[in-house]
Amino acid sequence: MLDRHGMGIGMGEQMKTTNLTGHLLIAMPGMGDPRFDRAVVFMCDHSDDGAMGLIINKLSDEIDMPTLLSQLSIEMEADLSGHRAHFGGPVEVGRGFVLHSPDYASAVTTLEVRDDIHMTATLDVLEDLGRGAGPGKWLMALGYAGWGPGQLEAEISQNGWLVCDADAALVFDVADIDKWEAALDRLGISALMLSAEGGRA
Repeated sequence: MLDRHGMGIGMGEQMKTTNLTGHLLIAMPGMGDPRFDRAVVFMCDHSDDGAMGLIINKLSDEIDMPTLLSQLSIEMEADLSGHRAHFGGPVEVGRGFVLHSPDYASAVTTLEVRDDIHMTATLDVLEDLGRGAGPGKWLMALGYAGWGPGQLEAEISQNGWLVCDADAALVFDVADIDKWEAALDRLGISALMLSAEGGRA
């Protein structure tokens, strides 16, 4: 699941001109993959080598935070009973990632994706959350969404995704069920306007 080593997925290398790191992808209706139906994906990395992001509006069907910490033999002094793990995407579903506010940094490694949203993928962030010493705002995701070189650009050009800027309020404060429409609102688009054909991203 989480380990004590670096994230190991090419973060921050070879940034490209159309770099979507730190942006949100909004799934268009009719995408065809139920795992991404009405998904909002926070992009953690986008380079010539591909892209990696976390779905931020779908909860894991199987696990909540107390269960996860118990499985990892992490003591839980803080009350995390109201927190569920998110389904971050279909790749490496046993691997964990925590998006969080910038008031926390792992002793091992933390990636500053944006000024207001950082990401830690090492076990110590869960240990700190269990102690109540973690970040003020956070979202735990299991698995991630990944794209090979040019794959995401192709999906966007085929109207699979809309793109908008991200911010901490949308990622951490908006209820999961409302994030898709809230992201569309940032673009001035009503969900009712979208059809399976969609418009250009």
